[in-house]
Amino acid sequence: METSLTRKLCVLGAGESGVGAAILARDKGYDVFVSDKGPISEKYKKQLEDEQIAYEELKHSEEKIVLADVIVKSPGIPETAPLIVMLREMGKEIIGEIEFASRYTDAKLIAITGSNGKTTTTLLTYSILKNAGVNVGLAGNIGKSFALQVAREQFGVYVLEISSFMLDDMYAFKADIAVLLNITPDHLDRYDHKMENYVDSKFRILQNQTSNDVFVYCADDPETLGGLLRHHTDAKVYPFSQKIEIKEGAYLNQEREIVINIPKQEQFKMAIKDLALQGMHNVYNNMASGIVSKVWELRNESIRESMGEFVNIPHRLEFVSCISGINFINDSKATNVNSVWYALESLPEKIVLIMGGVDKGNDYAMLQELMHDKVRAIVCLGKDNVRIHDAFEDEVDVIVNTQNMNEAVEVSYHLAQKGDTVLLSPACASFDLFKNYEDRGDQFKAAVKEL
Repeated sequence: METSLTRKLCVLGAGESGVGAAILARDKGYDVFVSDKGPISEKYKKQLEDEQIAYEELKHSEEKIVLADVIVKSPGIPETAPLIVMLREMGKEIIGEIEFASRYTDAKLIAITGSNGKTTTTLLTYSILKNAGVNVGLAGNIGKSFALQVAREQFGVYVLEISSFMLDDMYAFKADIAVLLNITPDHLDRYDHKMENYVDSKFRILQNQTSNDVFVYCADDPETLGGLLRHHTDAKVYPFSQKIEIKEGAYLNQEREIVINIPKQEQFKMAIKDLALQGMHNVYNNMASGIVSKVWELRNESIRESMGEFVNIPHRLEFVSCISGINFINDSKATNVNSVWYALESLPEKIVLIMGGVDKGNDYAMLQELMHDKVRAIVCLGKDNVRIHDAFEDEVDVIVNTQNMNEAVEVSYHLAQKGDTVLLSPACASFDLFKNYEDRGDQFKAAVKEL
């Protein structure tokens, strides 16, 4: 536990995590200043004003920021930003909100990362624990700020969704249970376009773990297996697999049941047809959540009930409507190629796919077979879709460009036939036409309702 003797702390970025960190810092006696290069939303301005925390927007006043002893930065700010480079050269302590908040809590921490599925797995794990009566909080990349909850709530355990950007700003943080779902190319522009750097970032989830802690990982994921050769852990490991039988961990048996074996615990079994989340990618997510639940010594009946009734988040394979026999699915949260692969894999053919946006250097090769087998047409959304055309012109008969969401939905509706699915699964960031992936998904849902 850390204390503050009126040290100065500056928060860079006044979003959910930044404002939460500022409030926790103020509660702990820091002299706090919040700086955001962009506009601050009215909601967060009011929070800062109610807490009497000094802030600025639309600029970074370097002469004020350099006075801080500790800098808590938004995960969206890269290390290459000139301000961060300057602060590093000055020897300033620069950390993230998760790192900062973890210094002020004795709660148990379950940290979940991975290129795909981490939001679903985090929510499922939280749901299973909460339904079993555990005093549990939800934070990280989802829900309320971890720091704000540490300041104002009294949870005994937190389930944290952790991105690689967050991990990069975490140093003394330790997960009691660390979960690594998978590693596929994503955000490589932040990692010098080197996959090894991105893998190393994900493996920071293991840092500071001891033999009293637990590490859960996918034994079918080649990048994870490769990373394990470079990253030793003292934690107790519980892998999960759909391909091989696992002695301690989880696997899929020949009867299509998830089997979980944890020492000194009753064996858990559940038929995958009874899972609320369907699709083979969700079998992995259920295995990971199931292992955590068994480590927590929850009853099999309680775990089974939660897994059978779980409702997924908005914007992740979210059913919107069925019009003229055509299903409309909102998967706006699929901002990378692997997420789109999961979506296509989990849905029946034929699909009219709405995709496109700000391309992060995507490699579309892994989608080509599924595109050929399942996709009737691609409707491109956004300003520059040359790479989508180049990747799929030999796999898909129809590829159409559209300028906005209403047009994309209308065109998709006319291309689809009864029994088809219109799927919004962009594989790209949203920042060309939309505020964020939520706005993109909301516009899709609104456009479907207007059909």
